[in-house]
Amino acid sequence: MASTIQIRVEDDLKNKSDALFKNLGTDTTSAIRMFLVQAIANNGFPFEIKLNQKSVIEPLSETEILEKLEKSRKHVSEGKFRNADDMISDMRAKYDL
Repeated sequence: MASTIQIRVEDDLKNKSDALFKNLGTDTTSAIRMFLVQAIANNGFPFEIKLNQKSVIEPLSETEILEKLEKSRKHVSEGKFRNADDMISDMRAKYDL
C-alpha cells in the first residue's frame, strides 16, 4: 500500500523545482521520494544543516580548472565513466522509483 504526502509551497518554488528536476531527468515527486530514502539511509537529513553561516564558494583558478579537465579526460580514456541515463535507471530500479 502507498501513502500520500501533501505539502503546500509557493508557486515560484514549485515551478523552479519542477524545471530543475526535469533538467536532471526526474520529477519533483521522485526527487522528494529520493530525499526520504536518503534521510532513512542517513538516519537524518541527507545534507548538513547549519545556522547563521553564509555559503561562500571559492572560484577555481584557471590551473585548477585545467587540472580537473585533464583528470576527466583521463577517466574517459580509461573507461571510468557512466552514462547519466544508465545511472538514473539504476537508481530508479534500486530505490523502486
